[in-house]
Amino acid sequence: MGRKVPMWQVLICVAFALGTISYSIFFSYGEAHMPMILSAALVAVVGKLNGWKWSVMEKGMIQGINRSMQANLILLTVGILVATWKAGGVIPSMIYYGLNIINPSFFLVTACLLCSFISLIIGSSYTTAGTIGVAMIGISIGLGVNPAMTAGAVVAGAYFGDKMSPMSDTTNMAPAVSGSNLFEHIRHMVYTVTPTYIIAMIVYFILGRSAAPSGNVEMEMKDTLQNAIMDEFTVSPLLMLPVIFLLAAVILKVPALPSMFVGVLMGMICMGTVQGIKFVDFFSIMHYGYESSSAGIDLTNGYTVADVVGGGGFDGMLWTVSIVLCSMSFAGVLEATGMLGSIVEKILKVAKTNGLLVMATIFTCLFINLLCADQYLAIILPGRMYKTAFEDRKLKAKNLSRCLEDSATLTSPLIPWNVCGATMTGFLGIPTAQYAKFAIINYVCPIISIIYGFTGFTIEKMTDEEYEKMLEQREAEQEAARREMEA
Repeated sequence: MGRKVPMWQVLICVAFALGTISYSIFFSYGEAHMPMILSAALVAVVGKLNGWKWSVMEKGMIQGINRSMQANLILLTVGILVATWKAGGVIPSMIYYGLNIINPSFFLVTACLLCSFISLIIGSSYTTAGTIGVAMIGISIGLGVNPAMTAGAVVAGAYFGDKMSPMSDTTNMAPAVSGSNLFEHIRHMVYTVTPTYIIAMIVYFILGRSAAPSGNVEMEMKDTLQNAIMDEFTVSPLLMLPVIFLLAAVILKVPALPSMFVGVLMGMICMGTVQGIKFVDFFSIMHYGYESSSAGIDLTNGYTVADVVGGGGFDGMLWTVSIVLCSMSFAGVLEATGMLGSIVEKILKVAKTNGLLVMATIFTCLFINLLCADQYLAIILPGRMYKTAFEDRKLKAKNLSRCLEDSATLTSPLIPWNVCGATMTGFLGIPTAQYAKFAIINYVCPIISIIYGFTGFTIEKMTDEEYEKMLEQREAEQEAARREMEA
């Protein structure tokens, strides 16, 4: 173990990381990989100068990467799933029928509502965006609606459902870290989510009405895309069976990866039996994605039919996996050297009122999402750091758990180099910087949560009996920890 890193050195590391990432994203080659690697190297050098052993810092990096491995496996599997579903005609059929059903003027509202509903049921923003979201992007291009707006609505809906679903890992993690109860936590989030969702629906309705193309333009693009799909694929309602199976499997709590692998197998069956693709081409499509034969057919805003019905594949997700590995390495060494904890401790010292404490929690979660690029770390670390502060102010644990979800969960896909932001870009094909401003729910909800903190609205306090019980429990936990250390 090394000594505590001086705050001025911590701030240099933070400034270097945020500065180089911002420079690279906005002024250089547009990626965060190299800045993350250089930042991890700088933190390691600073850690070494303060007596931290390389073995400790390396272990921190590996632990950080380990936290992201489930997400990486899901990413790669979804890439294969999308490729087989596109080649098998599953996603093209969803797009074809969606173009007949959805009105362009209400498309953004529909996209957000549909993704909210699916994500609420299955508890996974990744699965929702990687399947339904991909189809929504294709439909939006066919209807002439801005794909960046659509991606924002998809992300907003997917993360709303992820945040509110009892099936979601983050929804379970937040109350577990703060000491709250799962369903008490969900009920408490209704107060911040309800006005947020109403605001989002109003904005999407206005945007949809103003962004919808004229009738002739819309019909032309719609007909072009539908005709191209019919020429290239066999379209059938039966091709919705893989989608129904995947949703049912997740609802029935079948683990995500096995469910997706079965979805891949169903996509392969559709490729061979419905679309007539030879088995010799299966592995290439799964690895590199489906290559559409409609590359020369233009739609709008530089998109072709091939951009809509082609793509996916294992290889297409490697960029996203690589940014996850880089960011987790940086986050791991930052946490291992104690620098992250030092920053949070400084923030805690200025939180003198309930409103400031809530605001500090919200901004700490955002800061960790920015710096460490991991929503799980953005829930766990502030949850640990602020739990005692909330308890000392006699604030119920569900206030803290709500703050964690309102900020850590929802702001994660708004950051290009965050695991969630990179994942959404990988699934939807729209840069984070383009869709973020349209993900209304994701940035309005934290603002409402801060307002509640300062006004005291829905901020519930413990009774004297509850407070005394909490103190007894805390003392028992501290005593157990002391005995464990002695042993």
